[in-house]
Amino acid sequence: MTHTARRIGRSLALVLPVVMVLSGTLAVTRVSWSAQGSESQLLTAASETSLSKQAEAPAPQDVLRDKLLLELREKDPGVALTELQRTVEARPSLARHCMSIAKALGKAAVEQYGPTRAHRFSRPVCDTSFASGVAQFS
Repeated sequence: MTHTARRIGRSLALVLPVVMVLSGTLAVTRVSWSAQGSESQLLTAASETSLSKQAEAPAPQDVLRDKLLLELREKDPGVALTELQRTVEARPSLARHCMSIAKALGKAAVEQYGPTRAHRFSRPVCDTSFASGVAQFS
C-alpha cells in the first residue's frame, strides 16, 4: 500500500508542474495583448469617467473660499479672516492659496461694507492680502 501511494505521489510530482506551466502558457497566449476594438473603448470610457468625476469635485481651496465668503456675508470679515488663518495653520497645503482667498474676501467686504468700513477689518493674514484686495477693489 505504501509503495503504491509513493508511486502515485511521484507521478503527480512530475506531471502536476508540467500541467500547470502548460495551462498558464496557454492562458497567456489566448489574451489579446494589443488594444483592439472594444477594449480600447472601454479603457477610454473608464478614464473619461474618472476624469469627469475629478473635474466635478471642487478643489479644497474653492470650498474654503466659498465657505469664508458665506461667513463674511453672514457675520463679518473679521470672523472670516480668523477662520482663514486657523484653516491655513491646520492645513498647510492651503497656504499657497491664502493670498488669493484673502484678496477675494477683501473684494467681497468692499462690495458689502464699502471701502472705508471694509478697511477697518484688515489684519496681517496672508501678508495683508485682505487689505490689498480692499484697496484694489475700492
